[in-house]
Amino acid sequence: MNARGDGVRHDVSLLSDDDLFLFNEGSHFALWEKLGAHPTIAGGEAGVCFAVWAPDAEAVSVCGDFNGWNKESHRLAARGTSGIWEGFIPGIGKGALYKYHVRSRFLAYRADKADPFAFHHELPPRTGSVVWDLDYAWSDTDWMARRGATVRLDAPISIYEVHIGSWARVPEDGNRWLSYRELAPRLSEYAQEMGFTHVEFMPVMEHPFYGSWGYQITGFFAPTSRYGTPQDFMFLVDTLHRAGVGVILDWVPSHFPSDEHGLAYFDGTHLYEHADPRQGYHPDWGSYIFNYGRSEVRSFLTSNALYWLSVYHADALRVDAVASMLYLDYSRKEGEWIPNRFGGRENLDAIAFLRRTNEEVYRRHPDVQTIAEESTAWPMVSRPTYVGGLGFGLKWDMGWMHDTLEYMRRDPIHRKYHHDQLTFRQLYAFHENFVLPLSHDEVVHGKGSLLDKMPGDEWQRFANLRLLLSTMWAQPGKKLLFMGDEIGQWREWRHDESLDWDLLNRAPHEGVRRLVAELNRAYREEPALHRYDCDPAGFEWVDCADWQGSTVSFLRKGPGGAPVLVVCNFTPVPRLGYRIGVPAGGTWREIFNSDAAEYGGSGMGNLGAVRAEAVPAHGRSFSLPLLLPPLAALFLKGE
Repeated sequence: MNARGDGVRHDVSLLSDDDLFLFNEGSHFALWEKLGAHPTIAGGEAGVCFAVWAPDAEAVSVCGDFNGWNKESHRLAARGTSGIWEGFIPGIGKGALYKYHVRSRFLAYRADKADPFAFHHELPPRTGSVVWDLDYAWSDTDWMARRGATVRLDAPISIYEVHIGSWARVPEDGNRWLSYRELAPRLSEYAQEMGFTHVEFMPVMEHPFYGSWGYQITGFFAPTSRYGTPQDFMFLVDTLHRAGVGVILDWVPSHFPSDEHGLAYFDGTHLYEHADPRQGYHPDWGSYIFNYGRSEVRSFLTSNALYWLSVYHADALRVDAVASMLYLDYSRKEGEWIPNRFGGRENLDAIAFLRRTNEEVYRRHPDVQTIAEESTAWPMVSRPTYVGGLGFGLKWDMGWMHDTLEYMRRDPIHRKYHHDQLTFRQLYAFHENFVLPLSHDEVVHGKGSLLDKMPGDEWQRFANLRLLLSTMWAQPGKKLLFMGDEIGQWREWRHDESLDWDLLNRAPHEGVRRLVAELNRAYREEPALHRYDCDPAGFEWVDCADWQGSTVSFLRKGPGGAPVLVVCNFTPVPRLGYRIGVPAGGTWREIFNSDAAEYGGSGMGNLGAVRAEAVPAHGRSFSLPLLLPPLAALFLKGE
């Protein structure tokens, strides 16, 4: 290739022939190292290598602040039949603003496009890309060496879900959000104090509309510039790691918005999305659906997953809206979708993509997890691909969430008629490796906060909330709680305001916070409460049939050691002398009581311990005569 004399050199390339082959084959999984804008020194001359995929473009040029946004002066050259346009522009470097001006060979389509592989973008609502690097001196070596143990299925995993722009704000400075660097020490200290093992960030990837919460992404390889630079976000991850807190990132390969500067209609054709709206348009979100059958799109998406794990040291990816990817008729009426080649509703290309991506993630990073937000009964979501599964490590249990919240909303006098909503989960609890989610979706769009969902007067509402959270932590499965729920926020989450941290000045809210911290402590320190979260050996009903009393009792068991007995009373009526069968005699110590005064409860309990009596109950030779506090959960452990 020769220089064209238009300010672009075409004798410099980061792409080998093997790179092009793997990209076009759908097997190049480190594309961020090759495509996009990379500061480079070539022949002693500093500049930037640009490369972008636009196979149906007639011409592609780079316009930016370095050339007065001239759409013609810096043209890239097509690289054979790969569909990639590339070139080296000398004299520019980190910080340069740019876009690709794409002139299609079809319909005289022209558009200025942000770089799909840009590491940094302008602050929205501006939409330009920024030449940047990924240099950062990480300080999390110790964490990275041991993080695999923190995401094992037998490890305690307690996740705090956070929206960066609304966790806390600065009211004295125009109610602005915290930067990545301002957030880092505060969030890491808080998560550590509360005992959460991981923080999950709602999507941090660049998105033009703040109100989408990050789920309408245009910059898949760039953390949003609203809160700082890529290095600032790395600092946030680094700080959490040094505090012993893992980082989970929401990842959205299911759809993308129609903004002209983004991926949509990129080269005048439906490049990243399906052309047929029955396959390529999402009716719920008004967005485009990726064409998972296109090799280059698979390279793009799988590279993106590995990018956040490799470059930003993420410990897990929570994959959004998996159900919408699996079903061709998702949210569509008859006649609005196209069956697969076998006449079925399964999206075979999406299934193959998810399996391959999970395989590549675990092959390259065996010490991380992928977590599916999947809301249907699709089988073996969290089972290995070699047995026919989708290959995820964990799956959200949306059924548990819906049943439990519906049950807890009921007046206690009616709960006995819906007892199955408490017990049904155990029929399928170990079909998948589950996370129990009380996420942001449950506290928006008129659904009310968790506290607001609870019935009764104020005292009963707080007691019900404490009982809900205690039941969640007692159940088999990993835990996820959205920010604000741990302080008993009254109002729904609002993405443009801070959490109501001043509520902690009131005893009931501080009590809920203390309760969550204590639940996390017990969950971490008691092997019986976490080692068999995903194994039926870790759970045994004591009594699931007391529907008239609206109580349940069960054992959580670990590998050796005493089990933990959990007893939950879902009525506001204290129960004196309530007999529960236990597997062994001796003293059973009350290790947790959600009705304790320090959590805002009435202070009823069993004076710290109960002596088992040789009175048979529930098929066991010994039993405990317990005082069950109202609307409360007890954890007891044999000594």
